[in-house]
Amino acid sequence: MIAQGVRDVVLRFSAKELQRETIKTWCDRWLKTKKAEVEESTYPSYKVVITRFLDFLGERAINRDIATLDSTDIDRFRNHEATQLSRGTVNLRLTVLRICFGEAVRQGLLTSNPAAKVDNLKSSAESKRRAFTLDEVRRILRACGDDHEWRGLVLCGLYLGQRLGDLARLTWRAIDLEQDEIAFTAKKTGRRVLLPLVPQLVDYFSALPANDDPNAPIFPRSAAIKSTGTLSNQFRDILVEAGLAEPYTTNGKKGRSAARETIDVSFHSLRHTATSMLKAAGVSNALAMAIIGHESEAVSRQYTHLGNDMLRNAMAKLPDVSATTKATRGKRGANR
Repeated sequence: MIAQGVRDVVLRFSAKELQRETIKTWCDRWLKTKKAEVEESTYPSYKVVITRFLDFLGERAINRDIATLDSTDIDRFRNHEATQLSRGTVNLRLTVLRICFGEAVRQGLLTSNPAAKVDNLKSSAESKRRAFTLDEVRRILRACGDDHEWRGLVLCGLYLGQRLGDLARLTWRAIDLEQDEIAFTAKKTGRRVLLPLVPQLVDYFSALPANDDPNAPIFPRSAAIKSTGTLSNQFRDILVEAGLAEPYTTNGKKGRSAARETIDVSFHSLRHTATSMLKAAGVSNALAMAIIGHESEAVSRQYTHLGNDMLRNAMAKLPDVSATTKATRGKRGANR
């Protein structure tokens, strides 16, 4: 009986020892699993977060058992990242850590998720994105110059109110120029988007070279870029050209190693602009939100089946900001 008890203690102790992992070995194993599970474009963002977290911990990540990880470690990492990155980016990194250590809890390596105990950074009024004015939109279109892809992305962002990543991945299958409609599924929300095309977008798509492959991207150069962040940086360059943002500099404390400056406009601002234009045209707040995709549960119930006439009547009220660029667009289409 005593011998059996000793063997049970030894077995329990051995099992516990086998389950032990350092913070680094767990994070490396989790990353390896995610590489096989998530989309190719998602994995690099996971890897960046985990790499920065392990670098922040240094030797502690190698020497400490994951069971010793607590919310203080996560809180210190969050505050460190906040000195170099925007609040939104820091909060996204916290989300990745919550997923990572939530799986460690599920596997019995942690009794609770330390990252879940750390609050997101609250957004400041200065970091909120605002809508563009119509004059600013025209300046942006002029800054696009001969870049027909970015001109098209800006027009789509304005007149469809959709996210940059979704627009960059659009294929010709989404466009119906006979019905003047566009239909695709938003990646972030899984929402099926079906919207009429305003004349400005009909003009733009009609001027592009015909393509018989429905799976061909409308914006091939942008579609080839896997990172939406890279596209956002390209749009920032356009904002700089339009005089709406300051260029990054490398002198003094500026540059990649310095804290990222916060600006109040980005491509996402076009969504706010579309919403503002619809409201200014007298479209109801709920319908404007449903068109753009900012759907609350109540809005979703009320507008589950938006009539095509209702949509067209609402979107027909949007102002024409492309009037000064039509001649340029027609000339480009003829040259191509």
